[in-house]
Amino acid sequence: MNDVQSASDDIIVVENLHKFYGKIEAVKGVDLTVPRGGVVVVVGPSGSGKSTFLRCINLLERPTSGDIWVDGIHLNDRGTDVNEIRAEVGMVFQLFNLFPHLTVLENVALAQRIVRKRSEDKAKAVAMEQLERVGIPEQADKFPTQLSGGQQQRVAIARSLAMNPKIMLFDEPTSALDPEMIKEVLDVMLELAEGGMTMVVVTHEMGFAKAAADRVVFMDYGQVIETGPPDVVFNSPKHDRLKLFLSKILQH
Repeated sequence: MNDVQSASDDIIVVENLHKFYGKIEAVKGVDLTVPRGGVVVVVGPSGSGKSTFLRCINLLERPTSGDIWVDGIHLNDRGTDVNEIRAEVGMVFQLFNLFPHLTVLENVALAQRIVRKRSEDKAKAVAMEQLERVGIPEQADKFPTQLSGGQQQRVAIARSLAMNPKIMLFDEPTSALDPEMIKEVLDVMLELAEGGMTMVVVTHEMGFAKAAADRVVFMDYGQVIETGPPDVVFNSPKHDRLKLFLSKILQH
């Protein structure tokens, strides 16, 4: 594959990705493509390499070997600006990583000013737009500790969206939330998916995968075991390991 891809190609291309931690191989030869506007949901048991794989896409983890292209840029090239890549790829984590001493509005505005070089007025205007988008504009002047977990996660999503990313990565965004708060976050993510945002989501929320995903990827022991449209993966799984996983997780 050429180092420069055309704009019409897949926006994320991962080829033969390996990641070692010492002698432990967390990701074992994973291939994945994500088209523009596509929603890929990655599922699998804990410790299967899902989060490590996701973190390699924006170089929070450096791959041991393999190739990654994001919007035509080859991440493995020495000359690739990591910060430039991260500005185009928003990431939402399990924990919200909000600054407790800043208001909600200031949290959403900060990175815009530093990375996107926006004026304070522009950054705050964009921040308010995104807080409206995730349904919590009335929380703008509060501090993170005054918000519920679900509200804090929506602030974290707004913060990423305010950077106008081309891609959003979600690493188990609801796993730290109380059950009644999960839906409000998933609803925001579902709206993003329906609006055409390119998304790669690691989650245990099978209902979201069924509703939003174009493709479901099942990982185990660092490998992609099975992949396909949600209805096929959930209703007609081929591999015994996936059948066992689904029998356990869909009971809940």
